[in-house]
Amino acid sequence: MGFHLQLLRARKQTLAFACVPVLLGLFTLQLVCVAHLYSANWDEAHHLYDGYLILTQRDYRANAEVPPLVKIAAALPLLHLHPVLPAATGTSQTENAFLAGRAFVFGNGGDRLLFPARMACMLFSLATAWLIYAAGRHFFGVLAGVCSLFLFVFDPNVLAHGTLISTDMGSACFLLASTYAFYRYSIRRTWRWLLATGLLAGLALVAKFTGVLIAPMLVMIAAVEGMRERKPATAVRLLGASFAVLACAWLVLWAFYGFRYAPASNGLQLSPALGKYLATMPHPADGAKLALLARFQVLPQAYLWGLANTKHTEWDYTSYFFGRVYRHGPWQYFPVAFLLKSTLPLLLLLLLAPVLWRRAGAEYGRQLVFLLVPVGVYFAVITTSHFDIGARHLMPVYPFLSLLAGAVAAMLLRRGPGWAALAGGLLLWQAVTTIRVAPNYMAYGNEAWGGPLQVRHYLSDANVDWGQQLKTVKAYLDQNHDPECWFAYFPDGAVQPQDYGIRCHRLPTPSGLRWFDLPMNVPPRIHGTVLISESDLDGVESGEGALNPYAEFQKLKPVAILQDGVYVYQGDFPVPLASAWVAVHHSAKCVQRGDLAEARTLAQQATALAPESARTQLQLATVLARQQQWVPAREHYQLARQNLLRQRPDLEEEELGPQIERGFNAASIR
Repeated sequence: MGFHLQLLRARKQTLAFACVPVLLGLFTLQLVCVAHLYSANWDEAHHLYDGYLILTQRDYRANAEVPPLVKIAAALPLLHLHPVLPAATGTSQTENAFLAGRAFVFGNGGDRLLFPARMACMLFSLATAWLIYAAGRHFFGVLAGVCSLFLFVFDPNVLAHGTLISTDMGSACFLLASTYAFYRYSIRRTWRWLLATGLLAGLALVAKFTGVLIAPMLVMIAAVEGMRERKPATAVRLLGASFAVLACAWLVLWAFYGFRYAPASNGLQLSPALGKYLATMPHPADGAKLALLARFQVLPQAYLWGLANTKHTEWDYTSYFFGRVYRHGPWQYFPVAFLLKSTLPLLLLLLLAPVLWRRAGAEYGRQLVFLLVPVGVYFAVITTSHFDIGARHLMPVYPFLSLLAGAVAAMLLRRGPGWAALAGGLLLWQAVTTIRVAPNYMAYGNEAWGGPLQVRHYLSDANVDWGQQLKTVKAYLDQNHDPECWFAYFPDGAVQPQDYGIRCHRLPTPSGLRWFDLPMNVPPRIHGTVLISESDLDGVESGEGALNPYAEFQKLKPVAILQDGVYVYQGDFPVPLASAWVAVHHSAKCVQRGDLAEARTLAQQATALAPESARTQLQLATVLARQQQWVPAREHYQLARQNLLRQRPDLEEEELGPQIERGFNAASIR
């Protein structure tokens, strides 16, 4: 009897082992399909460009807003391709990164660079998947490791971002790896595991700036472990080990910057310079802390600049939540994003965890500490931030939660036929969910919230639309043969539709018009096929309602929805606010050239098209003031002020308010 039981267990273990390469193979296949299908998104081109500059010129200036590890990894396959670097654009550092990044990628064949770079980034996802299996097996047994791997491999959020040239999966990989290595050290106190933890923590620091959270994670783990064991000596020992890990991680960080404080050789500086950038921080206390680190050169200058950039970006970016655009996102953003973007099988398994772990908690207490503390620390920090632009920023918690949910599934499979059927059903549901949504993983939302097409009513930006649909748009237009098309494309400028052979007329987006200064002419009424990125349809950059030039399209039924993120309409459509935006922009350029007559004509056209807009009234007032027409200038400044107060002043006040008040006061004393 004992022999047969051992034989049965051996067969089950062999079957479990056989599942691992199959799951990893399926994961790879899905990621390769995504890499082929998705066009370049907002960030990939400039990340890749900067990585190539770092490798070939040791220049960290182009894209200092994120650390170098993922960018370097993405650029490694490019070395044998010898791509041509673009000429300098003469623009600001951040804008130049986008413009030069686009020129670099699409001037060298587009996918010729993008695909091998994505394959390199896919390795972070594959490494994370293997780590999940290895950690699950070590923590809870082979079956738990396989279940955890299964949940991760069939997670739409992982598949959406797992092969992109972005920092999210790299961060998830090394936060998990360093935590798991620290767990191994806590069991076997050897210098090898301590060194491994330090090296991996350093890689977390240079993968993404959220890697700095490894410090509070390790410290909290040490404290909680001491309390769990009721041994202060344990806490002291692990705290000491944590500090040794962080010291090693600090050295790894410096190694990735070549142990050089300056961002580039030959005295080349960041733009704006670090000192000036810190002086303009939204919260002066943050600037003072970073200035102190800069004074003593505790961290490389480019790394400090990037940390400052995260605070600037957190302050500058708007957030879309439940159909409303916020100047700064609410704290509920990421908890809701987690509940909406996570699969229901994963959430249900996590809900079952407290029930099933009541008795097993003592046996697996240490494992639970190392799984739950990092998740708790991460959520505590991210819910108090205002960087609310996508659930992709939650990626580091998913490997930990996949491990926990996989352990729950394994416990259910062992509890008897009924419980095993429940676990099998949940795992099957996870796979079916992913198969049904494929390949539109980016827009995934679970069934409780209405599915992918309903996500835009709650969240936007990279939750639905990161600009990855251009190949699908091109195929649709080729199939339908409409020579007259218009396109409002969310990342326009960082990537442009013509990069993929799309020859539509351009419709304005705030970034494309005012930041990238893209050429466009838009009449008050347009005809033909109109394509609108979901982020622009819902006013992520502009604001909702009267501030959104495409708000009226929300009332119409699209003839097609491409990759759940580009909405297609056909017919004749009035677009007065979009036309007015373009007229205002052209008027401002005429003012710069000194052509006040043309500037006034364009501004008057804009106010006629959109009289309720603060922006149009302000532009006409500005032109009239330049012509010293003080009385009508004051009237239009007053109209601009009234429109601003009537239409979401929280969104436009910071940009337009000071201009209106200065102009009105100047006109009033004339």
